[in-house]
Amino acid sequence: MSDALLLVDIQNDFLPGGALAVADGDAVVPVANRLMPAFDHVVASQDWHPPNHGSFAGQHPGRRAFEVSQLDGLEQILWPTHCVQGTPGAGFAAALDVAGIDHVVRKGTDPRLDSYSAFFDNGHRQATGLSDHLRAAGVDALFVCGLAADVCVKFTVLDALAEGFATTLIVDGVRGVDMAPGDTRSALEAMARAGARLIDSSQLFQQI
Repeated sequence: MSDALLLVDIQNDFLPGGALAVADGDAVVPVANRLMPAFDHVVASQDWHPPNHGSFAGQHPGRRAFEVSQLDGLEQILWPTHCVQGTPGAGFAAALDVAGIDHVVRKGTDPRLDSYSAFFDNGHRQATGLSDHLRAAGVDALFVCGLAADVCVKFTVLDALAEGFATTLIVDGVRGVDMAPGDTRSALEAMARAGARLIDSSQLFQQI
């Protein structure tokens, strides 16, 4: 069995200047680039929404971004339009070494369901195929970094643990949205409680 690096949503729309920018989000890119050569298998997730995705505030007249609504029976934060399929905003960060990525899993393609996790949609109604891909590659341990710590990274890590993968979060390789102060810290604590190991990338290089 082997380890894999999972890069969560390191896309232009989540970087400074993007449609749903994460403060200091571009700081995760050099961390990801340093980590990739240390792994035999590198997977990246990509938010890949149709233009009419129901999580977009613009699809709900009279509603504003970051309000909470309902989408197909699930509580849903309404987001600014972001990561629309085929647009520059949905592309990987320009500085990310995409040549080091072995497999890409796209999520959020169903307009009726959002998909924070790289493994499942938010209702756990449909898998993205990531678990099957990792198992077929002989992966039993994941190292995770990317955006955003308190949304897609958190739900990806929780699902990875539930799927049985030993999961390590690279703390200096994530940044959070922090819609409410402390959200990122709470997310890190929740991942640790669920069984994730939290380390700095420098610790990982010391182990290799």
